[in-house]
Amino acid sequence: MRTYTSSEGTQWGVTVVLPGASNAMIVFRHPDGGTSGRDRYNWILTHGPESRSVTGRLDPKKVLDALSDADVAQLHRRSMAVSRTDRPSTPRADAHVSQPVGEGG
Repeated sequence: MRTYTSSEGTQWGVTVVLPGASNAMIVFRHPDGGTSGRDRYNWILTHGPESRSVTGRLDPKKVLDALSDADVAQLHRRSMAVSRTDRPSTPRADAHVSQPVGEGG
């Protein structure tokens, strides 16, 4: 694992998961460690020899080692949340709630 400090001062753990033949997911692990709700992710695409083979797989360590600090910073700036944090516990006032078949009028 590698670390990255964002402009806000948060120190993220950086890992490579789900390597494919030509892509891999870069996961930024939030330091609270208690939940993945604050973790972020981004994808990278490669054009190496593995990308030409359907059975080829990128080596996560090599992918991580090949990323410069500027690459990691850019990936973080463009990253997305792993899970939604805006899940409402109750339906919105303008949400349409359908009636079960045979009920209502």
